[in-house]
Amino acid sequence: MRGARLTVLMVLTAGLALAGCSGDKQPELMNIRSTNSTPDEFAILPVKPLEIPEDLAALPAPTPGGANRTDPSPAADAIAALGGNPARLAQTGVPSSESALVSQATRFGVAGDIRQTLAAEDLEFRRKNDGRLLERLFNVSVYYRAYRAQSLDQHAELARWRRAGARTVGAPPSQ
Repeated sequence: MRGARLTVLMVLTAGLALAGCSGDKQPELMNIRSTNSTPDEFAILPVKPLEIPEDLAALPAPTPGGANRTDPSPAADAIAALGGNPARLAQTGVPSSESALVSQATRFGVAGDIRQTLAAEDLEFRRKNDGRLLERLFNVSVYYRAYRAQSLDQHAELARWRRAGARTVGAPPSQ
């Protein structure tokens, strides 16, 4: 009996020790992995039909790793289906129609390394809120608890807007 308890204690100690050794792994607050090994039907995208152009000399030279005319482009296809201009996806820089917005947003200056700064701050936040030992061991999602202080109470906010007299057509009617 004593030997069985000692064995159980040693197994638990080894499991907890291994759970604490996370190494350089990035902390994940939302654990949403599929547990089955079946194919993902949403990963299969149909390609566009092959077409022969009027002038074969107009075809671009093939580039290894480059885009193909028949490659699926779901974002551009969705924009075109909704009546937008898919060519705007390829544009770089700031469109002239948004220059006033950009000048207003950058009136106090712009940090050139903002992406790196935010990535480092986010990594530090996720490391601090990575969950307790057993939560990490059993792969429990700690996302909602980690971001609780930054979340919005949707019901209180809806009541605040209604008290202010604003129309809330997207919300269900008040009881």
